[in-house]
Amino acid sequence: MKAGKATIHDISKALGIDSSTVSRALNGSPRVSKKTKDKIFEKARELGYQRNNLASNLRTQKTFTIAVVLPRISRYFFATVISGIEEKAYQAGYNVIICQSLDSLKREKKIISSLISNRVDGILMSISMQTASFEHLEAYMNLGKPIVFFDRPCNLKGSININIDNYKASFEATEHLIQQGCKHIVHFSGAQNIELYRQRKAGYIEALKKHGLTVNGDYIFESNLSESDGIWAAKRILELKNVDGIYSSNDTAAIAAMQYLKSKGVTIPKDIAVVGFNNDPISAVIEPPLTTINQPAFRIGKIASELLLKKIQNKDTENDSIFNVLNSELIVRASSEK
Repeated sequence: MKAGKATIHDISKALGIDSSTVSRALNGSPRVSKKTKDKIFEKARELGYQRNNLASNLRTQKTFTIAVVLPRISRYFFATVISGIEEKAYQAGYNVIICQSLDSLKREKKIISSLISNRVDGILMSISMQTASFEHLEAYMNLGKPIVFFDRPCNLKGSININIDNYKASFEATEHLIQQGCKHIVHFSGAQNIELYRQRKAGYIEALKKHGLTVNGDYIFESNLSESDGIWAAKRILELKNVDGIYSSNDTAAIAAMQYLKSKGVTIPKDIAVVGFNNDPISAVIEPPLTTINQPAFRIGKIASELLLKKIQNKDTENDSIFNVLNSELIVRASSEK
């Protein structure tokens, strides 16, 4: 047999498995067990089997391709989510296209338009910082195609969202700083059109109120939470003079601020205690190590992928948006312990 010329019947004969089962497995059917799928895919690779994608797509009206649309691949959290997504998609026989919005609504709209043209079967998405209207996403969903949102939820009819409890995580992070003796805590927030950042801000405010501390709007810095934004925030903190705590909505801005403050003679955590969010690898090796909120990024990706594939295969017509909430964890390190 020449490489690349194997058929479904060749795989069926080699394994002693019915050809209809082989076909279902190669098409990602949930009716075939993972153990059987793995065996079939391994034999298919061994025999050099290649699907006739064009013919298959015409029959099934599927491309067996899903897309991931997210702000930045370079962020550790998003890279880890992608790993979880790809693991599950690969097992189901789906290809994955990865697209970066770079937190630009204009770029995000172009990406969605391209994905519509390329007829991808579903999208896994974390919306851009600029996304406040959702017509481009509704255009895709109106084609009967599903979107699963992760990290940055979106309350569209028929959508699925997977996230942590950002309100609770932020409350715990802020309360931890208060328990360390901080009374003037700055919050680095993201764009308030994003539900995630509204929830983190709300958790911060509620912790201050619970402990009788003043909520000061001048202590809430809204930005894109980049490295340069962290430096900008640190400069503002030095102007305020009495800040003794920082709770940042990501590690990137927290670490940039911490490094800048140290360069100006500020001692962390003696002068200013710092808590970040995401548990990026650098947070454990920076000096001092950064207290942060750990999100189960790989699990988020894996579950998001599972939910999307289920939606694609079952054609669930549920109109209500569905929210799936996973647990997070406050990891206490030296940056916040006074």
